[in-house]
Amino acid sequence: MFHFIFTLPWLYVVSRTIVPLPWAMTVKIAVALVLLIASQFHFWSRLSSGSVFAPEFPRPVVILFNWAFGAIVLLAAFQITLDLAGLLAMIGGIGGAGAWIGARYAIAIAAFALSAWGVRQAIGIPRLKDVAVAIPNLPAAFDGYRLIQLTDLHISRMFPASWTRAVVDATNRLGADLIVVTGDVIDGNVATRRADVESLRDLRAPDGVYLSPGNHEYLSGYDTWMAHFAGLGMSLLPNAHAVIARGADRLVLAGVTDPSARGVNRPLPDLGKALAGAPPHAPILLLDHEPRRAREAAERGVALQLSGHTHGGMIVGLDRIVARANGGFVSGRYAVGGMTLYVNNGTGIWPGFALRLGRPSELTRITLCRIDD
Repeated sequence: MFHFIFTLPWLYVVSRTIVPLPWAMTVKIAVALVLLIASQFHFWSRLSSGSVFAPEFPRPVVILFNWAFGAIVLLAAFQITLDLAGLLAMIGGIGGAGAWIGARYAIAIAAFALSAWGVRQAIGIPRLKDVAVAIPNLPAAFDGYRLIQLTDLHISRMFPASWTRAVVDATNRLGADLIVVTGDVIDGNVATRRADVESLRDLRAPDGVYLSPGNHEYLSGYDTWMAHFAGLGMSLLPNAHAVIARGADRLVLAGVTDPSARGVNRPLPDLGKALAGAPPHAPILLLDHEPRRAREAAERGVALQLSGHTHGGMIVGLDRIVARANGGFVSGRYAVGGMTLYVNNGTGIWPGFALRLGRPSELTRITLCRIDD
């Protein structure tokens, strides 16, 4: 069923864009077959690794598949729009067949060009994004405290060792007090990704590097990966917290697991357990890969929740659909009760649909600011 769903855009493009064009039938069939191969990218990924989430092809092949697959999706959307325009024109008694043939060429060129640009935007090293967050009654020692949020790196054939090294170096140059990683670090098992993640060992911050898991950790071998991340020097926060001290002042950093834990019989997200024993009255920063539980966190007195998962919606317009699946949260800052929620667009992106149009990746530096309640 999963692979059949991704055949539908191809079918629409072939029947409504390719077939009406004045080409020889052999050319139409050849183009349709090439697009069919591209539309089944996730099927070929499963054959390559046993999982649709970790295509094990050479990086240029993964990039090419993402470009072609993305173009099919965009072209299907453009063709639907064109068909609606044609229907309105027919009702109004305007337009001729020649104009619609020209329009088909135009939307095809636009789809493939935009897809190429979107893939380029998705696979580059993210730019720095500075975010200031005001926290009521933040202890004076933490006024101006800086942390870097990395999320959704999706280290894979698409984002290999060289990319990871560049992200690590860019992060370390920022000189933050703390580095947090809010899940979906990986796609693939430890055996195939060991070299690609090795430079994560070099992440440096005075107060350490903390990680909470995302859904892709559970799809890639949760126990093995969590042990490996710990071996790389990361402190793990699966339904747990740490206390950061500055003299007598305290800041609580908590993390929860992901609902995907249910599929591998691991502990589900438990904010109560994560906060058990935390010092009272200390501001709470929560790492939760998915943003949709933000209202629960606000009710528990969390001051700031950092999330990812949505990739910012990837494409302007599509982000509205992604938001509906994530409690209305998709990209940027939200006020949720008395809590600030920040949904990061992602440092990387899933290599199964690596397309960004208007929703850029980000290397996010968050500065905490004190305000009096």
